[in-house]
Amino acid sequence: MNLPNWIDTQRYPFQPKRFTTDDGVMSYLDEGSGPPVLLVHGTPSWSFEWREVNTALKTKHRVIAPDHLGFGLSDKPMDGAYTLADHTRRLLALVDHLDLRDLTLVVHDFGGPIGLPVALDRKDRVAKVVVLNSWMWSNEGDASVARIDRLVQSALGRALYLNLNFSPRVLLPSSFGDRRRLSSDVHAHYLAPFPCRERRHALYAMAQALLGASASYQKLWARRAELTMPLSIVWGMADPAFGVAYLERWKEAFPNARVETLDGVGHFVAEEAPEAVVRAIDPALVTSTLAPKRARWPWAMAALAVAMGMLGWWGMSG
Repeated sequence: MNLPNWIDTQRYPFQPKRFTTDDGVMSYLDEGSGPPVLLVHGTPSWSFEWREVNTALKTKHRVIAPDHLGFGLSDKPMDGAYTLADHTRRLLALVDHLDLRDLTLVVHDFGGPIGLPVALDRKDRVAKVVVLNSWMWSNEGDASVARIDRLVQSALGRALYLNLNFSPRVLLPSSFGDRRRLSSDVHAHYLAPFPCRERRHALYAMAQALLGASASYQKLWARRAELTMPLSIVWGMADPAFGVAYLERWKEAFPNARVETLDGVGHFVAEEAPEAVVRAIDPALVTSTLAPKRARWPWAMAALAVAMGMLGWWGMSG
């Protein structure tokens, strides 16, 4: 496929492939050869998030990094099938289509509840699971999530997401432990896939699913004992949304998991500490972090202060 002209091919030196589904065409990366690794992103992300991890792994692994429908370079129908169950259904179809086996499954953010069914419903295909700042349980009863949900469901919340591109514009930079890691050029690659209201419906649907898909999360959590394959956890400790309480819940449920905590690293571990992600997948490989670059967005910091007050975002850190 031809890449859009806003992509810096030095940062994203990959050639995406296309997977046709009943709901639209998904873009995905399929790089390298060897034992396969499936990288499952959340919001407001896409396969660009995994670029450093992909580059390091593909020397010895086959690396699969899909863009969920509505994200990245995939189709973005206004009336798209954007429930978490829909995203999972398409991801399972891709895994079956590529006949992936002996797979390392890596999930981040909403990629957890979207991707972990691969390990549950395709156990024979998955050898190992790596979790990065994610969850798989219901958020019912969490007061901070309830506050966020009230805003998301309101007219203001809808306007923030659809009109102002709030998720990649404000929430994404706020989630970094070290914002120098998010240069203006890198940030632009998260903004560009959502240029107008008509292409932001998947973002808004995922925000609504934070609480709205609680029944699905609960069913997933009820099956956690079925995750018997080796499981590793890599956790950014400066994540304002997925705090220590989330990590402790994972550790309690999976006491034998290998755990690496990263001080000063925020929510997007693959951006701030890609070498830790690679180490969890294949300890024999080494990569380097992105060079720190200071971001220059005085307007964004002002917007962030207002937005965080409205969302009560930091309250989620538990």
